[in-house]
Order: sequence, then C-alpha cells, then structure tokens
Amino acid sequence: MGEKTDQRIKELEEEIKNTKYNKATQHHIGLLKAKIAKLKQKKEQQQSSSGGGEGYSVKKAGDGTVVMVGFPSVGKSTLLNSLTNAESKTAPYAFTTLDVIPGMMEYNQAKIQILDVPGIVSGASDGTGRGKEVLSVIWGTDLVMIILDINNLGQYEVVKKEVYNFNIRLNQKKPDVRIRKKAKGGIRIGSTVKLDMNERTIKNILNEFKIINAEVLIRTEINEDQLIDVVEGNKKYVPGFVVINKIDSTTPGMLSAAEKKFPDAVFISAEKNKNLDYLRQKIFDSMDFIRIYLKEPGKEPDMDEPMILKSDSTLKELCEKIHQDFVERFKFARIWGKSVKYDGQMRTKLDQVLHDKDIVELHIS
Repeated sequence: MGEKTDQRIKELEEEIKNTKYNKATQHHIGLLKAKIAKLKQKKEQQQSSSGGGEGYSVKKAGDGTVVMVGFPSVGKSTLLNSLTNAESKTAPYAFTTLDVIPGMMEYNQAKIQILDVPGIVSGASDGTGRGKEVLSVIWGTDLVMIILDINNLGQYEVVKKEVYNFNIRLNQKKPDVRIRKKAKGGIRIGSTVKLDMNERTIKNILNEFKIINAEVLIRTEINEDQLIDVVEGNKKYVPGFVVINKIDSTTPGMLSAAEKKFPDAVFISAEKNKNLDYLRQKIFDSMDFIRIYLKEPGKEPDMDEPMILKSDSTLKELCEKIHQDFVERFKFARIWGKSVKYDGQMRTKLDQVLHDKDIVELHIS
C-alpha cells in the first residue's frame, strides 16, 4: 500500500514539473497539489498506525530556543561550544552528534537555549537517518538556523526541502484565511485582497479535502500551496536564517560567490571565532524579544536585570513568567514607556500589550 502511494505521489509531482504554470493551467496544478497533499496525509496516517519513530523530547529552558539544522560535519557542535557553555563532543568526522545537545547563550541580558541536533540528509522528512525525530525538534523551537559548510552549499536546497516536507514553514506568516464549514449552501468565497487564484481552483482544492459547504474569508494574498496548508492545519511557522561556516577554509573568490548567492546569510568560522559576535546579535534580533524592567512601589526600577518576553506580550504573560499566582492576585500595574500615553499610567487589565524597555510596577493583592 505504501509503495503504491509513493508511486502515485511521484507521478503527480512529475506531472506538475512538466506542466508550465500559467492562468490556463493554474486550476489543474492546484488540483494536482491538493491530491498530493491528500496522499501524503494518507501516508503519514499509515506510518503512525504502524508505529513510526518518536520525536526527541527536549526540555525548554531560558527565554527562547534555537535549533541548528544541517548536514553532518558542517560544524554545528563546534559552533554550539563557541556560542554557549555546552560541552559537546566534537571531532572532524561525520556523525559525532549522537543526541540533542543543549547549550545556553547569554546575550543582551537574555538567556537563549541553542540545540545541536544530529545531521540530516536527503530523505530525512520520510525518516531516513532518524530524520523525522530530528526535524520534530523544530516544532518546539522559536528560531531555526540552517548551518552550511561553505564548501558544500548545494546542501541548502536539500535541507530547505526536508524542512518544508516536514510541514515546517520557514519565514512565512500563517495566511489569514478563515474557513467556516456549513451544513449546506455550497462554498461561498469572500476576500479583502486581490486573489491570483480563481474561485474554481479554490473550490476544487476544498472539495478534494471533502469541504463541500463552507464560508471562506481570505484576508491575505495566497497561492495554492498556502491554501492547502490552511486546510490541513498542521503547519508550524518559524523564523530562520542561514549560517555559512568554515569561511577560513575557502578562497576569496568562493567566499565572494557565496555572499552573492546568500546575501542574507551570516558568514562565520566557528573554529576561528570569526563573526560570532555578529551571529549572537542576529540570533537575539531574530528572537523578537522585548525587555521589561520591574519596579517596586516607592523604589527605583531594576535596570540591571530585565524580564525577557516575546514581542506583543501582555501583562498576563509578564505575571505568568514571574509567578503563576500573580495572574489571580493581580490588582493593577503602573507603566512607564511606549505602551502608555503618559509615564506612570495605571492599567487594570491583564491584556495590556507591553513594549520594549517598558518599566512596570505590579500591584498584587
């Protein structure tokens, strides 16, 4: 059964590959993509029912978690040791990382957990080389760093594909699409943006997933793949960036060519400690942290030890991070900073959104 499903998926993928995308073929390609997604769903269900591999259980620590993903021997273990206080076994040969190794990087008063996972290879998303277990770690993290060896840049497309095939969407925002199923009336589509997809394509993709009657509201521009992602509802949206290692082992010409090919990448040498301060800053910025300074009534604020929260966090999340009881015992807060109209303004609701460098005086019963 599994081999037949794989064969059918390959046939449909080949048909898409050989079909030029344009307005005339858009509907056909969209339908083929929906069929592939359904077959992959079926395959996953078959694998899980037959006892597929389990993911790693990683205890989260610190203010945020980063995972390093890449082929074996790209220098992840050396980089982990250079960025953190981890004691990873490192050696200049493949498959030295046998388990998930965590390290803690302290930067800009934030504690950031960095995970070194075993190297992945082509076919990882289907389970090759324990790939499913490795990729499952990403689901619990806040940021992905794809680590490449500058001498093997072709590995990037493989890693990107495996991560995508494991239902992880790097640097994508979850599409703003609402699908409300109904008992009758067919499919009605409304949108607040101009759509490239025609209604027929949207309806047929939904029909492929047994959605016959529904109200659909689309608030962001989407393509066929993104619509399928929304319908399946099993995707993880994570920010990430590329780190190109071992720049000390290449020629200036190769380095220049790599910089043109990957203009947004961070170029480092973990072995020689080159550009690591810039990488630390990039990690910190990508985590989208805000710093909140606490103040006791009648005293000066503590400007040395901020609470680190994620952007758009609220007073409730601040209280939860300090102590779970604080949510129930919360009376009000006084706030100094960008989140209020004037300094010292009182706020009585826990859904008050906080901004970077706010000073907060909590009043607890």
